[in-house]
Amino acid sequence: MTSPIFTSDFKASPFWWEAFTPQALPEIPVPKQARVVIVGAGYAGLNAALELNREGIDCVVLDASEPGFGASTRNGGMVSGGVNVGKRYMAKALTEEESAPYLTDAADAFAMIEDLIAHEKIECGWTRAGYFLGAWCKSHFDGMAKKVSTLNKYAKSEAYVVPPEQQRAEIGSDYYKGGMVVGRAAHLHPALFYKALLDLCVKRGIAIASKTPATKITQDGAGWRVETPRGAIQAGDVIIATNGYTGDVTPDLKRRVVPVGSYIIATEELSPDLAASLSPKNRSFADTRRVLTYYRMSPDGKRLIFGGRAKFGHTDPVATAPILHGFMTDRFPQLKGTRITHAWTGNVAFTLDEIPHMGKFNNLHYALGCNGSGIAMMSYLGHQTARKIAGKVNSVCAFDRPEFPDHPLYTGNTWFLPWIGRYFRTRDWIDRRFH
Repeated sequence: MTSPIFTSDFKASPFWWEAFTPQALPEIPVPKQARVVIVGAGYAGLNAALELNREGIDCVVLDASEPGFGASTRNGGMVSGGVNVGKRYMAKALTEEESAPYLTDAADAFAMIEDLIAHEKIECGWTRAGYFLGAWCKSHFDGMAKKVSTLNKYAKSEAYVVPPEQQRAEIGSDYYKGGMVVGRAAHLHPALFYKALLDLCVKRGIAIASKTPATKITQDGAGWRVETPRGAIQAGDVIIATNGYTGDVTPDLKRRVVPVGSYIIATEELSPDLAASLSPKNRSFADTRRVLTYYRMSPDGKRLIFGGRAKFGHTDPVATAPILHGFMTDRFPQLKGTRITHAWTGNVAFTLDEIPHMGKFNNLHYALGCNGSGIAMMSYLGHQTARKIAGKVNSVCAFDRPEFPDHPLYTGNTWFLPWIGRYFRTRDWIDRRFH
């Protein structure tokens, strides 16, 4: 790297992989039969497998690459406690009545993650330090008061509004027009959390087949036939848990999720005083821009992890690193001259109605569409899908709905994303300038 923003030892790979790099598990024979086949070994797939195992139901997990190679070890590690549920960029925002059941279940998703980490004594840097959402413009700030009330009522968010004159107590920046704190939010080391889930599955004898993609899935009587390059499996049920990496093997689901690249950089280690000035309370951060940014300190508090929609579409993370660096120094001018040690990307999955979904499509179970809140949400949807198969559901999950919207002009090709990016940037400029 010749750019002055990169360190001499810069890596185009996730910072999180310094602690855990995904690797293929020892090869196992592909079983000829399984009660449940799970396609995708991310947060949703592993949590589904763990819950099925608790219920005594045998399953096999297939992953096309090394388990954890996708978004589960690439995300920002922020657990927002439901603050993003009901947030919409394109569709009309949900009313309080419409959003209530989603927020309630999103609160349960946060509790599930927190309880799992505590019960299994998972060492992943879990820090329940809250979340600050910066208002991009005054009109966004003015709308936060109602949102605070809704979040506290249904998601137990411990939320409150922070006026501009008090903003410095939350973030070392004057960039925003005030904001909102969500107390019931956390951050963690996503790769170490994922590794702990994987270790739990291995310890409990759950079959996980690395580098074994499902190449064809067809109904076979009352069950399914799942074909792989290493043999076919007869299954009673199949769970599709591929999220932002959903492919041609499930074309009806591929056309219902939109994979969007999210880009992240990690700074070099900062001086203690500078690091402390960025996040006085060690919160995680995001803003109300349509061209979203999100960021937090690393688990050791020594560097800033900064992510966002640097590009709409899919491109080289090295090429987008200068864009993110510019976003970062816009918010924190004190970081000018700070260099980057890592830059990476991974796919999140948006749905056409901008709501996560689980359910059955033509008898095929799925848990898809994190909409940018993957750690808790995908874990929860995988867990709930497994409980549904086991017949242990006492009430229907809000995200388990019969409708999963598609569009006649969308088949999985995301050619339109750069145009949406231009639209979002224009709307952001208008909001900042006139609102």
